[in-house]
Amino acid sequence: MKSRGYFGKKGNTLEIRETEITSPGCNEVIVKVHACGVCGTDLNFLKQWNDEPMPLGHEIAAEVIEVGSAVTSVSPGNRVIVEDCTMCGICINCRRGRSDLCINMHSIEGRPGMGTYMKVTHNSLVPFTDLSYTHACITEPLAVSLNAVLQSDIPMQGSVAVLGCGPLGLMAALTAKIRGAGFVAVTEIDTSSPLGSYRAELARELGIDLVIDPSVQDVEEEIKKLFSAGVDRVIVSSPPESIYDALKIIGYGGIITFFGLHFGGRNTISIDINDLVFRKITLSPFFAEPGVNYSLSLELLKKGLIPADRIINRTFGFNEARQVLGELTKGSEPVMKAVMHPHE
Repeated sequence: MKSRGYFGKKGNTLEIRETEITSPGCNEVIVKVHACGVCGTDLNFLKQWNDEPMPLGHEIAAEVIEVGSAVTSVSPGNRVIVEDCTMCGICINCRRGRSDLCINMHSIEGRPGMGTYMKVTHNSLVPFTDLSYTHACITEPLAVSLNAVLQSDIPMQGSVAVLGCGPLGLMAALTAKIRGAGFVAVTEIDTSSPLGSYRAELARELGIDLVIDPSVQDVEEEIKKLFSAGVDRVIVSSPPESIYDALKIIGYGGIITFFGLHFGGRNTISIDINDLVFRKITLSPFFAEPGVNYSLSLELLKKGLIPADRIINRTFGFNEARQVLGELTKGSEPVMKAVMHPHE
């Protein structure tokens, strides 16, 4: 069996590679990819990050088509999420109950989710039902947002500001509401642009209490009109320099959880440690791997608590990838979340 998949490097350079999918080993599974979400990481590969082609796509919903002789957890025909990184279960951290700190993760080993077929290990699969492949594929980014919210330990009816209103930021804001936050604000830069305007309006429609545009508003001023002492929690999904705003609006003893990255040289900031100590501020970095909380994320999607049909507003087939990814890297279209259907 042959599979076609996309690889990309900076300069918006895309290439299609064809690989042979051999029969599965005893603990392996062959899946047919039905939907793969486009992540900001994929766009960074294409805009500025890598000189060498990188596999694109890790937000994967697929169908099991063949299983190895020792696989009993899934069967042909099952719908599954493919984790891009899976806890090993046997390293010292996994055995201590900290699988989030696994030091020996299984991965999809350079196989592009923006492709037609994949061979993966059986323990990287999370079965699901009662969801379309299109909606299910945002399980991975939702798990990232959910993990950040859980790590923030939001007090009941607490106040939260989420910096950045892309898919991860918006889902973090919505999840914070589900978790019990009484007030949630988001920031979205340049709300006069098609993309910024779309994101801001969607956030409002989905029940976010306040949208702040840092390009024309002072974030600290807008937050402190409502919370003079600052908010209880800040979640930073935007680039690292946004932590400057986070430090201005976090209240005494607050927690700033951050997972926003930058691969174009703006990944270093300067922080006043005395300020952190005297105000008892916790900075809590978060990395998405290995995959945890996928099952809970699937439940949030199934129950409609996270409205996948509102978040995903662009789908495209395999042969449309060059056009669509080019549009997404430019940010020229009002697309909140795009999903590729490799067999269309």
